[in-house]
This record gives sequence, structure tokens and C-alpha cells, in this order.
Amino acid sequence: MAYRNRNLASQTQRPLAPTAPRRRPVVTPQISDRSRLRGFANVGSGPCHPLTDRAANQHLQTYEANVKGSFELIVPLLKRISALQHDQDFVSKSQSLSRSELGFDLPSHLLEQAWVRALDMRALFAWCVFQSHQQVSDRFFQEDPLQGGEGSIQAKHFQSFLVDCGFHLLDVSPCADGRLAHTIAYALRIPFSSVRRRSHAGALFDVEKTVNRWIKTEHRRYREGVPNSADSPTRYLKVVTYHFSSLDPSHQGCAAHGSDDALAASAGQQRLLDFRESVENSFCCGASVDLLLIGLDTDTDAIRVHVPAADGSIVLDEWLSAEDLYNETLSLTSDEAMQHIAERVEASAPKKPDEGMVAFIVKLIANNFSQIDYVKQSHAGPYPDAGHAERFIGVGIGFKEVHLRNLTYFAHLDTVEVGAPDLDVGVKIFKGLNVSRDLPIPVVVRFDYSGQVPGARDRAVTDCYRVNQAIAERYSDLFDQGLLHTFLTIRDRDKKDTSEVVGSSLEPIHQEAH
Repeated sequence: MAYRNRNLASQTQRPLAPTAPRRRPVVTPQISDRSRLRGFANVGSGPCHPLTDRAANQHLQTYEANVKGSFELIVPLLKRISALQHDQDFVSKSQSLSRSELGFDLPSHLLEQAWVRALDMRALFAWCVFQSHQQVSDRFFQEDPLQGGEGSIQAKHFQSFLVDCGFHLLDVSPCADGRLAHTIAYALRIPFSSVRRRSHAGALFDVEKTVNRWIKTEHRRYREGVPNSADSPTRYLKVVTYHFSSLDPSHQGCAAHGSDDALAASAGQQRLLDFRESVENSFCCGASVDLLLIGLDTDTDAIRVHVPAADGSIVLDEWLSAEDLYNETLSLTSDEAMQHIAERVEASAPKKPDEGMVAFIVKLIANNFSQIDYVKQSHAGPYPDAGHAERFIGVGIGFKEVHLRNLTYFAHLDTVEVGAPDLDVGVKIFKGLNVSRDLPIPVVVRFDYSGQVPGARDRAVTDCYRVNQAIAERYSDLFDQGLLHTFLTIRDRDKKDTSEVVGSSLEPIHQEAH
């Protein structure tokens, strides 16, 4: 299968010329009884906490069922197609099945080879994963199914609340583990457009790049008064979300920290402190930022918050458990529950806390109650998939559209060399998930760019091919066997348009002219 590597190298040396984005209609495959297909229970039934938003839970369940259901149809469909590969009308039958079940065509150049050699099921599997992801991505940007896009009512309300708490920007770094991909929209119930999100293995964000993003934020406040004026007494809030497992702490914790919860928390805290020190060393104490450390139980989605004092100090081995508070307030009215949460948040800080931070934490915990009930009712919680169950690896800069647990392992990076630790963890995970079953690792490469900057699109395309080639070289053993495939996409972050496909390791090889 070495031809794939040679084909990729030739593509890398000739970046694609600018073309118009490929517009794709949003197609949702017809699946009967999606909830039953995945064993979903009805989130509208059963007792809930008085603060739980039942309507939001139902909406989020429908979205999750639709998205994950499209991926779960892939293997059963490919098994049916595999059994047909020697039929006389194999190609037409296969395409008809794929359109009706998945909502897209299969690559004809792969199907048409079935008469002369065994059908490349690995390539077809990767193709279906990529196309299913594109359907999800298209719908996300065209329809805003999570109702958290920029300009939405939810986003406006949350931004106003954030400013009232004394913060002008919320920057969250979850772990790259796919079990935290839903941290914003589900676990914390925050409109996705109201958060600056960057995922890293072990939640170990890049301090220098975060400082640069802080600088851009403050510069915009001075120049444009966005999101508020520079003289407003608000701060930049940086949050780290590490994770742990309440059911199997020794094996299902954070892989980047050896499933050591204490190490995950302390490493996250240290990155936060390094970030604040970097800002204050460069711009003096008046430019200080606020910090917050949160833990997420990947079995139940309950959070625990290390409540900081007004000076930012926390005690690592002390935290406030949302699950405990849920149980403590289950029999109270909603007003009584909120009052109790506020009192417990204030009492949990090592010293007097900032009032705005208290209000912010109270809201996060109250929001998290809805997710605790969501997991209990929708998944008969705790989650049945305690470990990894991601569908693909996302590499590069972007993926604003991914907000579901165990859908994507993130590796945010500019270069494979610098981002190798994150990517290596993802490949290791997928060797267990896919390669052990003789299925390939699907890797979606994405680079967002600003269409307002001349030449930015061309540079994004070049970045895709550069990273693509580096992946093929770093994991050449997998790539040459057809056990790793890539899908290259770019997106203009200044628009609400969907992503544009610019290449793939599954493209047909064209005969060179002599």
C-alpha cells in the first residue's frame, strides 16, 4: 500500500490553487428510532433536580443521538456492501445503499476496483467517517443546532452575565481526551461562541500562545471597545479543566498524567500560574488575569471546582463537588438550592473569594446539575463507555463544530513536531480503538484562517498539506498499510460558512502523462 505515501508526497509539493468552497446540502440519513439504536432513555421521564433544564436536556439528547447515530451506521452498512462485492450490479447497489443509509455516495474509484481485487474496506471505512463528520460540520454551521452561535440569544445573555461577574473573556483549556469534547456545551452548558476553547493533552496549554491571545484581546478592547472598553474593571478568565474517573481512577483517568488525579490537578494549576506570571512580568500587576481550576468526572460529568480566594490562591486537595451539592439540594426549591450553592461556594474558598467569581461558579454548578441528570436519564448513567470511544482524530486549528463526548480526540497544533505529544497520545488511543480491529485511524486536518487577511486561505491550504505529509512520515508504518487516512479541510473563521475540503489520502491516483 506504499502508493498512498508517494501520492501524498506529490500532493504536498503542489498546494491547490484557490477554488470556491464546495457547498454541500445538509443531508440527515434516515434512521428509524435513533434513541433505541443507541440505547438512549427518555430524558423527559423520571425525577430531576429542581434546577435541571428538562427542555435543554431533550434538545441536547436529540442532537447527540442524530450525530452519533450517523457514525454508528457505518460498520453495519459496510458489512452489507462487503457481501455484495461480487454481484453484477455491485457499484449501483452499493451507492444506493450508501445514499439511503448514510446520505452520501461512496468513492466510485474504490468500488470499481472490486472486480479485480478485494474491496479496500479500510479506505471505505475512513471515507464514511470523513463524510459523516462533514455532514455534522455542515449542519452545525448552517443551522446552529446547539443554539449557541454568535449573535444567538443564549450567547448574548451569557456574555452579559460574564461581564457582570467581572470578566470580559472566558478562555477554557480542557484535556484533548474525547471524553471532554462536550465540556462547554453539555457539562458546563455555556454557549460555545462565548468561549475561547483550546484542547491539549493533559490540559497543558501553551503558555506563550495563550499570552499572545491575551494580548490580542486587550488590544481589541483598547482599539474597538470589544467585548467592552479598556477602562472597564474586568479581567481575562483562564480556566483549566482536567479529568478523572470516579469508577476506575487507576485506569480511566487522564492518560497524559498516568491516571493520577492529583498530578493532573497540580499540573493544570501550574500552567495557570505560569500564564498569570507571564502576563504580570510583561505588563505589570495591573494586567493580571483570573484563574480557575475545574475537574470533570468522565463517568458522570459531575464537576468539582477548586474555589479560589480573591487573590487567586486555591488548595489543591480541596474542592467543591457538584454531585454532593446536587444531593444536598435535591429536595429544595430552585431558589433555596441556588442560595445553598452560593453559601457553599463562598465557604469553600481558602480565603474571602471575589463576588464575581462566586457568581460565576454558582452558575456553572447549577448548569452542571442539568448534565448530571442528563447522564443519569439519557445514558442510564454513569456512562456505559467509561473509556475512549472517539470516532476520529482532529488535528490542527479549528473544530468549533465538535461538542460531543467521545466523538473526537483533539490535537491542536501548528506543526506535528511541536504537537507530537498530543498527537502520539491520540494515535495510541486509536491503535486500541481501531487498529486492533483492523480498521484505520481517521485523521481530519483542519486549519481555520481569516478571509480578511490577503493570502490567508492559500497559507491554510499549505499548512494542511505540510501537516499531512508530517503525519504520513511520522506514522509511515500505519499509513503504508492503509491503517491511517487523512482528510484535509480549511475554514474562514470570519464567516458562518462550513469548512472546505482541499484534499484527502483517499483521492484517486491519476496516471502521469509521458
